[in-house]
Amino acid sequence: MASATGRSAFTPRHVELSLPPGHRFPMTKYDRLADRLERDGWSLQRSPAASWRQLALAHSLPYLRAVRACRLDSAAERRLGFPQSPALVRRSLASTGGTVAALAQALRCGLGVHLAGGTHHAFAGSGEGFCLFNDLVVAARALRARARRVLVIDLDVHQGNGTAALAADDRELVTYSVHGARNYPFRKVPSDLDRALPDGVDDDGYLALIAHDVPWLLRRYAPDAVLYQAGVDVLDGDRYGRMGLSPQGVQARDALVARACFAAGVPLAYALGGGYHPDLGVTVEAHRRGLEAIAAAWREGWTVAAALTDAPGVC
Repeated sequence: MASATGRSAFTPRHVELSLPPGHRFPMTKYDRLADRLERDGWSLQRSPAASWRQLALAHSLPYLRAVRACRLDSAAERRLGFPQSPALVRRSLASTGGTVAALAQALRCGLGVHLAGGTHHAFAGSGEGFCLFNDLVVAARALRARARRVLVIDLDVHQGNGTAALAADDRELVTYSVHGARNYPFRKVPSDLDRALPDGVDDDGYLALIAHDVPWLLRRYAPDAVLYQAGVDVLDGDRYGRMGLSPQGVQARDALVARACFAAGVPLAYALGGGYHPDLGVTVEAHRRGLEAIAAAWREGWTVAAALTDAPGVC
């Protein structure tokens, strides 16, 4: 259950995955963030493994069989960006199950946090861009009996092409993506609302867009819950980002999203998303500050919204 302060999270740090030396994915950021939050007084729980039945809500059976047997072909492995291994499968099961658990907690308490996930480049029959399974779509469909319509707010610098493709024929899964126009993936898949921004966009331009769009989306679609992909690769200096947000801007972004959701009485489930700053500490600190802003918004806004609406209560 969530703590009385909203500072509770799921983490897959108990499932180890070692990558080859020199691999460009910053796998250690997950453990470093979890350790820091725990020192700061957050209550951390193990991310449960998603079931293969849950994964089948988003992915094709031939793909799941190949993944489970570590028999993706070499081209598929290159697109994925990770070497296949049983450890990768175990880690990805936890990374997906933690987002399912975070959404379930949000539906009970108003806020759920997962210190991993946001793997928005995974398609029904393939993975790419370090994303084996699409945890966002799996979570939305696994809990559809409790949250009929889910809005995905994807603020990673890279467009959520896999999520958009999986949601294309799903009227109850609404997708919103704010991303770099000239960044990966170079072939975008249309979301319900895409905002493609130029390289170097700063805090003012970015935050004005979020402040306009998120309340409008909540009014327009009236979702039962929000899944928030909160990548911090929008930071100035990120290796793969090319945007120009400051750490204060990213923190303000997360606060804007959370306050809008809680003011509307809409539960929010957070998934970590990307972050590739050359200084790993900068990435970890941006995630930490954003999470503290979201927890503060929950304390400030959720109890009022719950009292005024039929939103779930405070755990």
